[in-house]
Amino acid sequence: MADIKYYDVILKPIVTEKSMTDMAEKKYTFSVHPSATKSQVKEAVEKMFEGTKVEKVNTMNYQGKEKRRGMVYGRTAKTKKAIVKLTEDSADIEIFQGL
Repeated sequence: MADIKYYDVILKPIVTEKSMTDMAEKKYTFSVHPSATKSQVKEAVEKMFEGTKVEKVNTMNYQGKEKRRGMVYGRTAKTKKAIVKLTEDSADIEIFQGL
């Protein structure tokens, strides 16, 4: 496994209707590096966003979709999604405020 730094773990936030309703329960959804572990995701969130304390992390792996261009078949890239639940006394993540 490659040596992944905490700032390389979180790629981008995922903003959908479901993820916006989960924010009321202090659950935030991120697209993360495909080889990142749950403990690396927890460390990255706590270091990147001040005052946050992670209670638990759920991750989902998505295989790339098979695509075709003419007669040639290929696959899109694998992705990984993480849902991070913060503790009750934790500060909110400011990136999602105002959306």
